[in-house]
Amino acid sequence: MTATTEQTRATADYFRLDDDLTAEEIAIRDKVREFAEQQVLPIINDYWEKAEFPTELLGPLADLGIIGTTIQGYGCPGMSRKAAGMVAREMARADGSLNTFLGVHSNLCMGALNILGSEEQRQRWLPALARIEKTGAFALTEPDHGSDSVALETQARRDGDHWVISGHKRWIGNGHAADVTVLFARNTEDGNVNAFVVEKDAKGRYPGGYSPTVITGKVGKRAILQADITIDEMRLPAANRLDGCQDFRDVSRVLQATRGGAAWEAVGHGMAAFEIASDYARTRHQFGKPIGSFQLVQSRLANMLSELTVMQLLCTRMAELADRGQLTNAQASMVKMATAQKGKWICNEARELLGGNGLLLENHVIRHMTDMEVVSTYEGTDSMQALIVGRDITGISAFK
Repeated sequence: MTATTEQTRATADYFRLDDDLTAEEIAIRDKVREFAEQQVLPIINDYWEKAEFPTELLGPLADLGIIGTTIQGYGCPGMSRKAAGMVAREMARADGSLNTFLGVHSNLCMGALNILGSEEQRQRWLPALARIEKTGAFALTEPDHGSDSVALETQARRDGDHWVISGHKRWIGNGHAADVTVLFARNTEDGNVNAFVVEKDAKGRYPGGYSPTVITGKVGKRAILQADITIDEMRLPAANRLDGCQDFRDVSRVLQATRGGAAWEAVGHGMAAFEIASDYARTRHQFGKPIGSFQLVQSRLANMLSELTVMQLLCTRMAELADRGQLTNAQASMVKMATAQKGKWICNEARELLGGNGLLLENHVIRHMTDMEVVSTYEGTDSMQALIVGRDITGISAFK
């Protein structure tokens, strides 16, 4: 690694927030960073361009011992919120697609099983997911219900020892291949939202009536595949219903617990974009000197770093509050909203600073920029996060 890159990396933590990490958090940060730089970066552009997921990385990823992040037991590391933030940050600095796989598998799927499942259900599914012997998905969003997922229309009715489910899910990360999918449907008896686990059988087949297809044509997060899933009279054993999900408030518990991951991912993309732009400004010559000597370029870099530092401070405080059990839903929404907005701006500034070279995958910044477009949309758009914060400020809901 060059001295220039080392200098930029130090600058990207301008307020020395990593100095306050514990030894365990530093170890987690460094092993994820090493994995990302040595195993992800050399291959990810090819997978991104082909719109294929790098399954070759699943074994090495499992060996890191980070799957399940904050979950205690069941083969999971039980790490702090800040350590979990380091996982998302460092993975996103290399690639957003692989980080999205982690968010879906490790946080949403495993997090839902941990929060909503019984002890028997946790023992049944979490250990294999922690070893990535099986992969997970989280099926909440529907074609007509994204921001208003509370109004989901997929139906579940009890039939003896089984549940019969029909409906339609869309934008389900890893939903085309997951061995274990936590799926949400509305109980026809009382109208409340319940959670169910769809799993492949020993031959790798989904239950009858469950039909996932890959969504094609994406321009962001191309190396993680999302599924469109039609469900027609699918039968699941009663034991596959998660008893801890009695209504949508329980779904919200899972979403609040995982929303921080998207904010930390935005920090990772912002750090990568700033680092790429800063290194480029030192090494790219125009008019006989480095473009970093121009006043306009220095102003751009200074403002990028200022916004990045705000993102880092917000996420650090969010992690501290979460570990103390004091983080509110509105606070999590504010952090996600602010980091998504700032991360998009930083990535766009970096792309412009690189000029035409910023359009080339080999320079990585365009991948970070389009991936940030996805981050600003999933786990709650900026507009929805703003309305959650606005409701907290005024006491008036704008979206009922």
